[in-house]
Amino acid sequence: MHSFEARLLGVDQGEVTLFTDYETGGSMWTGHGARARRTRVAFARPFVAPPVVHVSVTLWDFDQSTNARGDLAAEKVDAAGFEIVFRTWEDTHAAQLRVGWIALGPLPNPDDWDLG
Repeated sequence: MHSFEARLLGVDQGEVTLFTDYETGGSMWTGHGARARRTRVAFARPFVAPPVVHVSVTLWDFDQSTNARGDLAAEKVDAAGFEIVFRTWEDTHAAQLRVGWIALGPLPNPDDWDLG
């Protein structure tokens, strides 16, 4: 569990199309074995500390002739942003993937003094 000492809780959210490999013949659509795709997301404004980030699939398009295997995660979370990472393996063919995200964390309080 995370606890935030700030009196101001910020919420940021968005959606990212991670890939559309069927259009370009990219590796997620045509490849085999371990593959990954990552994208850096910047928050609308920085948090005071790394927020809690949740990611979820909002659109997926997989080839029906193979198993749909995937691992979706938020990685390298810091106060300014994070990376969305999708991994697949074996013979899975992913045509496209869109990911929604939400971040919750502390914002600067206007009553805080900066003595540095």
